[in-house]
Amino acid sequence: MFSHRTNWRLNPNALTRAIEEARASEQELLDLTVSNPTEAGVRPDPETVLAALVNPEAMHYDPQPRGLLAARQAVCRYYHESHEVFDLDPERLILTTSTSEAYSYVFRLLCNPGDEILVPKPSYPLFEFLADLADVKLVPYPLLYDHGWQIDFDSLYKAATAQSRAVILVHPNNPTGSYVSAAETSALNAFCRDYSLSLIVDEVFLDYSHDGTLRSSFVTNTDSLTFTLSGVSKISALPQMKLAWVATSGPEETVAEAGARLEIIADTYLSMNAPVQLAAPVLLEQRKQIQPILLDRLRVNLAELDSQLSNRPSCRRLQVEGGWYVVLRVPVLGTDEDLAIDLLRKMGVIVHPGHFYDFPDEGHLVLSLISEPVDFREGVARLLQVLGD
Repeated sequence: MFSHRTNWRLNPNALTRAIEEARASEQELLDLTVSNPTEAGVRPDPETVLAALVNPEAMHYDPQPRGLLAARQAVCRYYHESHEVFDLDPERLILTTSTSEAYSYVFRLLCNPGDEILVPKPSYPLFEFLADLADVKLVPYPLLYDHGWQIDFDSLYKAATAQSRAVILVHPNNPTGSYVSAAETSALNAFCRDYSLSLIVDEVFLDYSHDGTLRSSFVTNTDSLTFTLSGVSKISALPQMKLAWVATSGPEETVAEAGARLEIIADTYLSMNAPVQLAAPVLLEQRKQIQPILLDRLRVNLAELDSQLSNRPSCRRLQVEGGWYVVLRVPVLGTDEDLAIDLLRKMGVIVHPGHFYDFPDEGHLVLSLISEPVDFREGVARLLQVLGD
């Protein structure tokens, strides 16, 4: 009765069941996995945001497949002001309701059923569902850790086949927090030329560099066909406003054809709504107020973690350059999921086991750095109490 592409395991995993049971019993919980800024006490100015949504022009329907020009121009200003990109043409942008929708557009553009996309491991688990819905096969390539994270190019070349169509990059990666270096970018462009592949680059956390150093955006990458995805969910901590985009760059002729095809895909759905598009300049401007608050929280929580780990030689955090998450290397006492459940039941602390993000071995926990500092401090203390020395 149902398609094989939705033949997912529908029963919740053991950790999810344990969390549901703990909440049903009204156990007090410290959630160190929170990724929703609206639940972490970090919100842009409500009066400004809500006022921007009350625009009489929203009563006029102007279906623009790429998105309203004023909204796309606001995105261009963001790249100009925040990333020193001075020549981004709004015609290279397609607005979407989310980066997930942007991924689906690009997958449909590039892939026939059964084609392959190369995806980093570890990384965000959402890709599996997006690929299933597009009838695309994911082929992992590893990120290696040695005093920082690097792309394993030997494995990347071995993973490529005649069915490969694109390489996904997450810049910075979620959850490792590693940016793609300039040397890696050059090597990736060479790889894409060798195999006639495109780059799909997720930059939702690009602005959250922990050392304050400006990181380059792939919207300027012209050496290979590149699709750069981002949105206000992370840039302005406004996930509820559903405004994202895909920017196309690369060889001029190929970019023009890709843009024309993407426009037809977007025109088929016309998913963007007028109020949010008209509010786009204000929503993006809110980043100037909210990002300093978030960056300060990231620094405070990371410093707290380092302080508590300073006398715990059995546990260490892995190097992180940006984003909202941090990875802990912990003693292997069983599976990471069993450890997470043990922490939940004994201490009321919620963490993510590494296998949620496809870490290849046990001994990894993932924490959110945007948790309320008081909760983060207490949650880490309880976590280390269970892990001991």
